[in-house]
Amino acid sequence: MAVPKRKTSKARRDSRRANNFKLETPNLVECPKCHELKLPHVVCKKCGYYDGEEVISMEKDA
Repeated sequence: MAVPKRKTSKARRDSRRANNFKLETPNLVECPKCHELKLPHVVCKKCGYYDGEEVISMEKDA
């Protein structure tokens, strides 16, 4: 059985593990109502519409 001759340092171990973690940009789609960028399958924060129906009333902000 193979046994390491020396202990792997924390820096070497952590730098090897760091290559697997990469942040990705979120997928954004255009809202069909107000044409703002929004997350898919989420209510639009600007107009309050989802799937062509008003889910949140945005009259309070105006």
